[in-house]
Amino acid sequence: MLVPLTVDEQATGACRRAAAEGGIVTWCLSSIEIASAIERRAREGALDTSGRADALANLDLLSQGWTEVAAMAAVRERAQRVLAVHALRAADALQLAAALVAANDRPVGHEFFCADGCLAAAAAREGFTFGSL
Repeated sequence: MLVPLTVDEQATGACRRAAAEGGIVTWCLSSIEIASAIERRAREGALDTSGRADALANLDLLSQGWTEVAAMAAVRERAQRVLAVHALRAADALQLAAALVAANDRPVGHEFFCADGCLAAAAAREGFTFGSL
């Protein structure tokens, strides 16, 4: 749910409120995923040149304020376990694994925000509370 913090979408207001309340902890490659979403929107014509530049500037500001999980060995280890337990794509498994690392493998009491139903269900099964927007 980070893309709506860079481009105006229906969920932007709710995402901003959630980010302001608890801050953002994300994995170290989130900025690449967000940049991919911005560039896809630009290619599809949903963002003009100015909108693309604004979104990339927003991403830069956003990434300066979040906490990144960069312990890739620990994330990789957990992602492999998560893939054996949940039907997730690789990138989703890495995001969930990074959240587990950030929560010191104690997800109870931590909120997990995402827009993907399968990832949200897997996070809930791991013990995270689904952060509603």
